[in-house]
Amino acid sequence: MQTDKFHLGIKALIFNKQNQVLLLQVNIKQLTGEIREYWDIPGGRIHRGETVDETLKREVREETGLSVEKYELFDTIISNIRIPISTNEDVGLILFVYKCTTIMPALVVLSNEHVAYKWFSLQEATDLLAIKYPEQFTRTLMLTK
Repeated sequence: MQTDKFHLGIKALIFNKQNQVLLLQVNIKQLTGEIREYWDIPGGRIHRGETVDETLKREVREETGLSVEKYELFDTIISNIRIPISTNEDVGLILFVYKCTTIMPALVVLSNEHVAYKWFSLQEATDLLAIKYPEQFTRTLMLTK
C-alpha cells in the first residue's frame, strides 16, 4: 500500500456580530491545477520554522488586512482539494481551522490571492465551502452559534 502525502494548512473562521462568516473568493489565476472558482476562509500553509499561532496571524493579515485578537481550535479536517506539486504528483491538505475574533469593525483588504470578499450566513457559507471542505466540517459549521 502506498502512503499519502499531506501539507498542513491553518485556516481562520471569522464571524461578525450578525454571526456571518467572512469568505474570500479565490483568484484561480493565482493557482495551479484549479479549474473552477470557489470561496474559502482565510488561511494558508505553515512555513518552515513557523508556529501555528504565527501562521494564523500572518495569513489572516496577508489575505484580509485584519488582525486576530483571540482564537480557538474549531476543527481538524482533510480537505477535498489536492495540490499538484509536480506533473505526476499531488498532495492532500490537512487543515487546522480556528474560530477567530478580530478587531472590528475593520476594512477588509484583499491580497492578490482573492478577487472578492463577502460576509455570508451560515447556510450560504456551508453551501459555498462544500467544494473544499468535507461534509463533517460543513455540518459542524451549521451548528455554530
